[in-house]
Amino acid sequence: MTVFVLVSGMFTGPHVWEDTAAHLASQGAEAHAVALTGLDRSRTVEAAGIDLETHIADVLAAIDSVGVAGSREIVLVGHDYGIHPALGAADRRAELIDRIVYLDSGMPQDGVPALAAVPDQSLREELTGHAGACGTRRELPFPARDEWQRWGSTAGIPDAALDRLTALAAPQPLRTLLQPLRLTGAAASLPVTGVLCNRNGASIELIQMRVGFGDPALQALTDPGVTFFELPTGHWPMLSLPAELADVLLRAAAGGGHRLVPPGPAEPPAHLRPFLLDVPDLPRERRGNVDLYLPDAGDPRPAVVFVHGGPVPAEARPTPRDWPGLRGYARYAAGQGVVGVTLDHRLHDLADYKRAAADVAAAVELVRADPRVDGDRVALWFLSGGGLIAADWLRRPPVWLRCLAANYPILAPLPNWGLFDSRFHPVDAVAGAGALPVVITRVGREMPEIAATVEKFLTAATDCGADVEVVDVPNGHHSFETVDPTEESREAVRGAMRSVLAHLTA
Repeated sequence: MTVFVLVSGMFTGPHVWEDTAAHLASQGAEAHAVALTGLDRSRTVEAAGIDLETHIADVLAAIDSVGVAGSREIVLVGHDYGIHPALGAADRRAELIDRIVYLDSGMPQDGVPALAAVPDQSLREELTGHAGACGTRRELPFPARDEWQRWGSTAGIPDAALDRLTALAAPQPLRTLLQPLRLTGAAASLPVTGVLCNRNGASIELIQMRVGFGDPALQALTDPGVTFFELPTGHWPMLSLPAELADVLLRAAAGGGHRLVPPGPAEPPAHLRPFLLDVPDLPRERRGNVDLYLPDAGDPRPAVVFVHGGPVPAEARPTPRDWPGLRGYARYAAGQGVVGVTLDHRLHDLADYKRAAADVAAAVELVRADPRVDGDRVALWFLSGGGLIAADWLRRPPVWLRCLAANYPILAPLPNWGLFDSRFHPVDAVAGAGALPVVITRVGREMPEIAATVEKFLTAATDCGADVEVVDVPNGHHSFETVDPTEESREAVRGAMRSVLAHLTA
């Protein structure tokens, strides 16, 4: 018999699992929801004495109560924060565990506290200051009903379930977030399944793309023992899709799920495939982190600065300005008589948007100061995750910025990115765009979590009367310029370039 040990996330207790557990039981499985000390409203416990080790002990007790090795198949499920005590317990009872399920959670590492996985970056910074002063603040208040979005998307949760989630929530003992997780590696070889919730900003396609970038932290996810499922809902699938979650957990226990493809020479990742247009093989001039592709012209020419997406691991090679797609765009622009510019910015992590934006601003000033560039005629062209950086230029467009373009962009932070109070919200910033022309290239086969941000942006742009042109690629995927070498894709690239150049030369 399969036994599921279910560990809930922050502020929550066993009550969140009730419907999912009932569905599991109806299929002949057992389900045991762990009551983490301090998060069970039925018991009053002093928060000052509760830490991560306390919760690991709670999970260990649940594991020990369901049987001995060989008599039952134990699947350990950790949701959100719950993956930290779940992994801590698995590390100490590896011989009893048959599979670990990461339910819309991070990937905890030895020596790293659970605080590192809190999505709200501003809150992480605030709580980091309490690491050595837990006596002054012992717990984190649970969210009000309209604040749960700061901890994950509430998409799909019925109103009554959200009411109950709030009514039964408990403060999170602060030391559970600040105490580092200690792992020996004993559970490292156990089979693993990730269950992703795409309306919270996670999807198999997005993780596959990051694996293709060569992120060393994600290479273990390509192991044959690692599988993935995806649910079309927010961060609390046990409340929004309990039956569907139960079905996925049963399939995970049976070894099912999608397996990621490791990067290899047989099929290079999307960002390293050839550009879809034949472009002039123009030489580049490298100046620090900036490359200029110069047309054959005697007078100063307008410039198009291409801003790559991310996050891209710092160790990734080649770096983005040497990716075929970026080089192709810059050479294409130069072949049309303007200066094509690429750069490497330091968006290596979700916390890096400020320094990446500073890198882009510095590169633009370097380009505008070049005597071969008409500094009063510049366009910025953002791709993918670089789209958030566009917010600065939309909010207060300088007079020399003649056009802003974006391909398959992320135009609002994804729910699990934690950028709630940051300046990187193009959906909000477009209200300040005024007469700045904006050219958006939208792909019809976009990842749902990214497509939703584009639609929000277009709605906001319509509401404020912004000058936005949409170039559609109905059959295109994210990074279509290197993964969809079709005539439809080629015409989209040509059309977007025509629009940008028209605004530059008007």
